[in-house]
Amino acid sequence: MSFAPTITVMVHAPDWQTGLNWYQQAFPDSTRHIDPDGIFEYILIGETALEIVPADAKVPSGAAGTVLYWHTTDFDVRLEYLLSIGATLFRGPMKLNSGMRMCQVLDPFGNPLGLRSIS
Repeated sequence: MSFAPTITVMVHAPDWQTGLNWYQQAFPDSTRHIDPDGIFEYILIGETALEIVPADAKVPSGAAGTVLYWHTTDFDVRLEYLLSIGATLFRGPMKLNSGMRMCQVLDPFGNPLGLRSIS
């Protein structure tokens, strides 16, 4: 059995438009799109769609177990940039046995976002 690559990640925020704007700022190379039915907007980061959706009683925003990690070639620059636009350091940074570095930050809505260096 094979799996296709991940195509969409949903992040929950109290206000999806504020969340979408923040994530587009966090990933300045992303492009903003509207789905084919015109129902919602999302940003595309490489081949992955990032959908910011309303938090609710079933799925609130916040750190609850799942962390999506993004690889970066400029770990320190990317971390400082995220902190400068409102993220807060949550875990790390730490060095892995492989020599890679990693950390987690919380977006302004309490969701974890992970960074891993590409060595």
